[in-house]
Amino acid sequence: MEMLWVILTAMAPVLELRGAIPLGVALGLEPWPTFALAVLGNLTIVPPLLWGLPWLVRRLEDWPPFARAWGWLEARVRLKGEARVQRYGALGLLLFVGIPLPGTGAWTGAVLAVVLGVAPRYAFPAIALGVVLAGVLVTLATTGVLVGLRYWVGG
Repeated sequence: MEMLWVILTAMAPVLELRGAIPLGVALGLEPWPTFALAVLGNLTIVPPLLWGLPWLVRRLEDWPPFARAWGWLEARVRLKGEARVQRYGALGLLLFVGIPLPGTGAWTGAVLAVVLGVAPRYAFPAIALGVVLAGVLVTLATTGVLVGLRYWVGG
């Protein structure tokens, strides 16, 4: 049951890996299998977003409540990541997803790719590598490795 919670948490917007990995470790799972489950769960949502979101936007863009919500989301996503992706392309998308900060992750990266018109065949590998990078960083932070390194380097 714990494994299912990790996968479902990793699939959820906002929480994603940043919530799933600490949750799995807190539930008693080993860190690296938890990492693998969280990456799997987080990546599960990316293809439907990359391929399905453009279709959904085209179908609902004339409905005022959706248009307002989409306009707000698009503006927020552009503000957070457009400059990096425009400057560095797929590497920028990878870094946007891979650095586990609030408001970044697979969900936001996929929406950013759709908003900027990045083809899914380029966006998916960049997002996938970003998810793996974020997962490694969150796993290291969760297990205290980063705290230990900071102590050792800092004296």
